[in-house]
Amino acid sequence: MRQSYQRPIDPHWWAKSPYLGYTLREATGIAVAAYALVLLAGVICLATGENAYRGWLGFLASRWSLALHATILIGMLFHVWTWFAIMPKTMPRLVIGGRYVEPRLITATGIAIASLASLLLLLIVIRVSQ
Repeated sequence: MRQSYQRPIDPHWWAKSPYLGYTLREATGIAVAAYALVLLAGVICLATGENAYRGWLGFLASRWSLALHATILIGMLFHVWTWFAIMPKTMPRLVIGGRYVEPRLITATGIAIASLASLLLLLIVIRVSQ
């Protein structure tokens, strides 16, 4: 009896995929969802009472929470970088003053604006919390 052909499967096929970067970028949505759950837990604890809210604040100061926030920050920085890196590829060519704007300038401008907006928001939060 003849045996049917079975294609060999490479266990590391995913690491060789041309879509790995895209997949990693989309996976950062998990970091967004995780942080949304952390904030939702804080709102629920705030509505529950002062003791629950203080417990949530205690969790935020724990090593696990700091590790979670560091991981989420790395994911978000990767997401922002890749988002602005693909922007010039997905939009029509930008012409200002009769000259095409370089894709690197579009990416750098988007990152700079996002960074400035984040810094401004951070300064507002620090000022309000004092």
